[in-house]
Amino acid sequence: MVPSEIRGVHYLAPENPFLVPPNFSLLQSDIPNLHLNTLLSNFPNCHFPPSGHEFVVPPSSCLSSNSTSDEADEIQFNIIDERKHRRMISNRESARRSRMRKQKHLDELWSQVVRLRTENHNLIDKLNHVSESHDRVLQENARLKEEASALRQMLADMQIGTAFACTMEDLEDLPCNTSQLKPDPLNQSITPADMIHE
Repeated sequence: MVPSEIRGVHYLAPENPFLVPPNFSLLQSDIPNLHLNTLLSNFPNCHFPPSGHEFVVPPSSCLSSNSTSDEADEIQFNIIDERKHRRMISNRESARRSRMRKQKHLDELWSQVVRLRTENHNLIDKLNHVSESHDRVLQENARLKEEASALRQMLADMQIGTAFACTMEDLEDLPCNTSQLKPDPLNQSITPADMIHE
């Protein structure tokens, strides 16, 4: 190994690639690959290309920044996907709850419809019963009026009959005085034959 010649490889900042001097190819031919790789392995930020006079060492900060950026993008994408997934689940749950509320409200409305229909049928039945009762009452009132009229007529007839009977009884109870019945002298001169001639 020739350390004085190896000093020609200057280490630059990670941001800028560095060039290998032109005489490095001679060194490469003189130095075994194993020893050169061992020597270059002491430089953690240096990479020896398999061939060529010029090689670029990728800066570790750039790689780390790129990897960090990729990881940050992936994390950001994962966060966005997670938010989308959570939002989707939340929307589905909200839609399910909304459907349940609507179904419950619909069931309550249908129950009210059934209850109101039942009450309506009951009221119609009661109305029909009252109407039939009213008709029966009207018929009964008409019959009672006819009976009352007949009874009043019978009572009037009975009163007339009673008054006539009382009058006849009164006439029968009057005393008959035959002594007061005297023949009329004018009537005595008239004979039956005269009445015939007349």
